[in-house]
Amino acid sequence: MGLQAYQAKRDFQRTREPRGSAAASTGGHSFVVQQHAARRLHYDFRLELDGVLKSWAVTRGPSLVPGEKRLAVEVEDHPIEYGDFEGTIAEGEYGAGAVIVWDRGVWTPLGDPRRGLAEGHLDFVLHGEKLKGRWALVRMAPRRGVKRSLWLLIKARDEEAREASDPDILTEAPRSVVSGREIGEVGQGNKARRWRAGAARNDGAAAPKRVLTQAASRAANAAAGYAAIPGATKRPMPRFVAPCLATLSREPPEGEDWEHEVKFDGYRLQARVESGKVALYTRGGLDWTAKFGPAVARALAALPVASAIVDGEMVAEGKNGVSDFALLQQALSEGRDERLRYCAFDLLYADGYDLRKAALVDRRAALAGLLAHADAPLRFSSGLAESGAAALRIALRKRLEGVVSKRKTSPYRSGRGADWIKAKCRDRQEFVIAGYVPSSAAARAIGALALGYYEDGALVYAGRAGTGFSREAARALYERLAPTRIGKQPFARAPAAAAMRGVVWIKPQFLAEIEFRGWTRARLLRQAAFHGLREDKPAAEVKLERPVADPPAAPAKARGHAFTATLTHPDRVFWPDVGLTKQGLADYYADVWTQIAPHIVARPLALLRCPDGVDGKRFFQKRAWRGRPDSVSVIANQGAGGDSLLAVEGLDGLIALVQAGALEIHPWGATVGDLDHPDRLIFDLDPGPRVAGGALADAAREVRERLARDGVASFVKTSGGKGLHVVAPLVPQADWAAAHAYAKGVAEAMANARPDQYIATASKVARDHRIFVDYLRNSRGATAVAPYSTRARAGAPVSTPVAWEELRHDLRGDVFKVADVRARLSRLAADPWAAFFKLEQSLPAAPTPSARRKSDEA
Repeated sequence: MGLQAYQAKRDFQRTREPRGSAAASTGGHSFVVQQHAARRLHYDFRLELDGVLKSWAVTRGPSLVPGEKRLAVEVEDHPIEYGDFEGTIAEGEYGAGAVIVWDRGVWTPLGDPRRGLAEGHLDFVLHGEKLKGRWALVRMAPRRGVKRSLWLLIKARDEEAREASDPDILTEAPRSVVSGREIGEVGQGNKARRWRAGAARNDGAAAPKRVLTQAASRAANAAAGYAAIPGATKRPMPRFVAPCLATLSREPPEGEDWEHEVKFDGYRLQARVESGKVALYTRGGLDWTAKFGPAVARALAALPVASAIVDGEMVAEGKNGVSDFALLQQALSEGRDERLRYCAFDLLYADGYDLRKAALVDRRAALAGLLAHADAPLRFSSGLAESGAAALRIALRKRLEGVVSKRKTSPYRSGRGADWIKAKCRDRQEFVIAGYVPSSAAARAIGALALGYYEDGALVYAGRAGTGFSREAARALYERLAPTRIGKQPFARAPAAAAMRGVVWIKPQFLAEIEFRGWTRARLLRQAAFHGLREDKPAAEVKLERPVADPPAAPAKARGHAFTATLTHPDRVFWPDVGLTKQGLADYYADVWTQIAPHIVARPLALLRCPDGVDGKRFFQKRAWRGRPDSVSVIANQGAGGDSLLAVEGLDGLIALVQAGALEIHPWGATVGDLDHPDRLIFDLDPGPRVAGGALADAAREVRERLARDGVASFVKTSGGKGLHVVAPLVPQADWAAAHAYAKGVAEAMANARPDQYIATASKVARDHRIFVDYLRNSRGATAVAPYSTRARAGAPVSTPVAWEELRHDLRGDVFKVADVRARLSRLAADPWAAFFKLEQSLPAAPTPSARRKSDEA
């Protein structure tokens, strides 16, 4: 609107209201709510945007009760300086009456605020002294005879919301946040006052500065938006976070618990910003920063944040504004970045705060504020519609790839799970290129591709793609594929003779993005078309995407998480003594996925594999093996001779380990993103054969007490074998040498203080009637059995977290079995390890032996 309408209504010789200068784009995001006793009492709600205060008159004032709609009449734009105005407007002037600044702060738009205003639905977060959390302004349909635009101001349900039975914020907090006065205490007529930066209060104190510069606004926004976010944790920034992946569904989920975004057609990338330096990582952790040119990196480096991890997708936009994978491929091959856009949809870390445990809506609110004034290559992925069905209709109409639906309250969980659901407008996924048919129309060009996917480590034939190649693409493909020719077809089961006719077989290492129209009865692709090469994941990870029949509607904490990994021979018995089968083990892990996931996802794993069950052959597996399930990742062990490590990203990966006969899962005490800094200390208390009853529980308590003296809290679990594990979470700052030295000091101090009870060496002969305080788990490459992992022992025991109060003299390490754990979890009033990932504690310095002796003597 500008300020013309505002200025035309006022005589600035008679009113003390600010005239205001011409509207200018200042980049600020202040908001103010002024209580206004004009002809009738109301509240003026104002949001700073494009150099003015967008304004609404809320007749009954804002309500903190979710869903309670308050009428908001849109009025003329006001100048930024008006946010400081408090006093009276003289009789006879427009809006005559008393005014106080009832609330103020900064606001964070969710999505593009200009688009939201134009389309009549503006979502935002308030960081005020009284009003906080998520809100919406929704425009009502035009009414006959009503010239002004009518909106509804609505509070969203979050931690700042109140119930209808709670006190009304308007009556609970009626005073000005500037002067402390109520509206009836404001002087009349010539006693009008204007409160602004530097103006004196009645008590002589200076009023807070009101007009925010762009930098100050951003700083205030960051301070309010990161540290104050529920679930935000102060900790060092990880090098890489394994991405959260969406589960395929036929339809988007419905309900207020979900929000829906565009499914982009590009490369999933994690942006890491630190001290002005930017790195872009693929979903597998590859550094692709140099691949996309400088424009996006410059824009990320310019964000008003010292450090951040952003999740998003790199796309190339066509003329219609829709992302186009083929155009992205062309832009990369030509080295042109003017069409590249980084579409950000999640914020995992910002300025010292890990946000992964925060709710999705709060992470996205913080991200929207961070990107509010970002340069052109950066985009915020705004929502499509409140209804899943409506979102999919929009995607179909705009010819988008599909919709990604996300549970609003969910934390950021690495791996594939039930909190993110993707629904596609058309069948499309990547396939492995196993061969090609030379073009009959052009020399040294491709005419068709032979495609496949992996299932249980075997390459399965999926059919051909014979369309979608431009002339340039057909020739470029030939140059890439021809040098990798091999002498025989690579499929586990040979295709029909007609399918192999004319095919030149190649090493199955390249991936093609393929759009198709379903499957034939013979399980071959129908009407497959080529859309480009993919290079952001290894061929071995390509498996057939099978949609779940129904999208999940229950909260994420519900038992029985869905998985799509395939089990062959599901009735194979792994534990004959209790009749536990491969299917039974998979079902158990699906039930305890919420509990086990934080301890195994994105961590190097050592596996005890027993393909024929506990009575058959067994062996440890630490590196990739031939026929490895495609959902089990291979991670480079940097700095250790190049050895590879195994990791899983989600429940499907864990079920794939079950398929491979892994009956025990032993993770590192560090994540794949930071292999050199442990995030936990582990003490394995291993009793000798003649240890008296109750001694094991006493040993665990002594470890706990020694750690507590150094300010370190700890947790306890059964090992699933003979002993107990005492585990202390750490901020991953100290290296392995320091962790090893400290743990060794604790173990040796116990052995020196009570040599008849404890031993700190691994000698089994010396152990006998003593407990080995095993500190050796705290070394780079060492592992310990995961909480909730089964053990390859009789009865199917489980390493189970317990509360310290549960330690009894007769507690054995193998007391809890698979059959017990699910029932135990259902009846527990609280998770005994609920605070494990909430603690922020560092590794203490290892004390000298003399200091240990003095401590013990004391």
